[in-house]
Amino acid sequence: MAYELSAVIAGEEVLRAAARGLPAARTAALGRGLSLLPMTEALFHAVADGRDRGAAGFREVPEGFDRVLAGWSAAGPVAYVEAEYFGGAGEQRAAVWEGGSLVLGPLRVEEGEPFPPAGSPISRALRRLGVTARPGEDEFATAGLHRHRNTGDWVA
Repeated sequence: MAYELSAVIAGEEVLRAAARGLPAARTAALGRGLSLLPMTEALFHAVADGRDRGAAGFREVPEGFDRVLAGWSAAGPVAYVEAEYFGGAGEQRAAVWEGGSLVLGPLRVEEGEPFPPAGSPISRALRRLGVTARPGEDEFATAGLHRHRNTGDWVA
């Protein structure tokens, strides 16, 4: 079974303010005061200003969007996360900006690599946003990122 996610995660107020200027932006509440802004094709094209994908080592981030995320982080920490899995194999990427600066990452675990002892890139980013894993779960599950298997499903 496949899983694919490309999204910005931040506090509800931070993302609500960021999304105001982007008609293509749609947020989804995660709980615990966090929201998710899926990097849909429409949002990508709204923020891409004609440049290519692949900024800061991510697959779905347009060139220059890392500076936008840094700007948004003046209001609170902002994470950008990507995950792609099929049949249990896959990869994750994550980074966190806070106070206008990159403070974590970009972190990457490629297909076939084990997660480091500190946890998966996305769990580490979520920890930086204040998510504390519940017993028997990691931060990924605690934040509810397993609820949808495709980026677009978060706003469908």
